[in-house]
Amino acid sequence: MQALRISPAADRRLFLWLMGSLIGVAWLILWIWDRSPYGRYLHHADLGELGLSGSAVLAIVLYLLGWVLMTAAMMLPTTLPLLEIFRRLIMRRPDRWQLMIEVITGYLSVWLVFGIAAHSADWLVHQAVERSPWLDTNGWVIGAGTLLLAGGFQFTGLKYRCLDKCRAPLSFVMEHWRGRHEHRNALLLGVHHGVFCVGCCWALMLLMFAVGIGNVGWMLALGALMAMEKNMPWGRKLSAPVGVALLASGVLIVLNHSFLIQG
Repeated sequence: MQALRISPAADRRLFLWLMGSLIGVAWLILWIWDRSPYGRYLHHADLGELGLSGSAVLAIVLYLLGWVLMTAAMMLPTTLPLLEIFRRLIMRRPDRWQLMIEVITGYLSVWLVFGIAAHSADWLVHQAVERSPWLDTNGWVIGAGTLLLAGGFQFTGLKYRCLDKCRAPLSFVMEHWRGRHEHRNALLLGVHHGVFCVGCCWALMLLMFAVGIGNVGWMLALGALMAMEKNMPWGRKLSAPVGVALLASGVLIVLNHSFLIQG
């Protein structure tokens, strides 16, 4: 019953400490892992070489574990406003930490599903490159295409519909938290939020495959960008300039290689 008498200020400090520790540990593990002999499992360059052996299954598990750590490090900070609102709603419940874990689990599970799809698509791209001498020689096409795709998505209606959902955490929690079947609804709250989060950020996350999964610098930059888009009062205004910058980068790559070919 002691948990019921904790003060709101103390409960908030504990929540922030736990979330900060979780996010910080994810970043620390990624940093150490990237510098270990197993650092290649944080990158996708070797995906095309995987067969169907037992070692390949282990490699796939390690790739996906790295992806979950990466999404925890990058995306959990962007969803802190929703988790804070949910914390206040359930603060007096003795099972509040279990409910919080279930929300986070539901949220990360959606990103895991996206990661499986993205890694599978990346594996297919590697297979196509190995079978196409032209693609093998002109690998820049894939990078330019990723930038153009991500830039173009920044101007779509789907991007803004999902972003608006993510930018209204209070109404989102009120819509999806019924207070009945609490543990199932907590998990589904995380799943629903994850779906909209993937909906607004999936194209930017694909850039990790262009610059290299596990690149801590790019992870920090993209994570900060997505956090500002979702949580800053002016964040929605970032989408168009970011889209222009990505499109311009893709076009510059195309033009640069076009001039090299002509020269």
